[in-house]
Amino acid sequence: MPFFPTGLKEVKIFEPAVYEDERGCFFESYNEKLFGDNGIDARFVQDNQSFSRFGVLRGLHYQLAPYAQAKLVRVVRGEIFDVAVDIRKNSPDYAKWTGTILSADNKKQMFIPRGFAHGFVVLSDCAEVIYKCDNFYSPAHNAGIIYNDKTIGINWPIDLKDVMLSAKDINNPTLDQAENNFIYGQI
Repeated sequence: MPFFPTGLKEVKIFEPAVYEDERGCFFESYNEKLFGDNGIDARFVQDNQSFSRFGVLRGLHYQLAPYAQAKLVRVVRGEIFDVAVDIRKNSPDYAKWTGTILSADNKKQMFIPRGFAHGFVVLSDCAEVIYKCDNFYSPAHNAGIIYNDKTIGINWPIDLKDVMLSAKDINNPTLDQAENNFIYGQI
């Protein structure tokens, strides 16, 4: 079974079967039927790609409903620590997070459902991250939470003095001050 649980039951790690020989490798990075058979029924409509250097931390990001997005995140170059945070009000896992290393070498992917904030930090010299979204980007619905929110308490595997943030991300609010219209069971 290529899907593995995380500390948050809705967030899943997908580890594809990789076929290697002297020529290189092949793997299926996405299969709608396989994902659907494993409880992931997101219909992806947009692919995004980012390039970042060591220490770049992107997040914690999400889009408010009705433009909320589920994401399927993978790395095609380098290595990141990828994080999902449950921000659904009344959820038994509210403010809890899970994180894992995604890399070009391990080919793992993280599925992050709607109602979760997402972020990552680059652990290698550089990284290219690709992710599928099940809804289109809407600047008017874009929101975020500061990466070092004390209520969430993410244990980033990097010295935080090495972190590089965008001007937008450095000014993200704390969880209790962030705009959030997600309610557990209503997404």
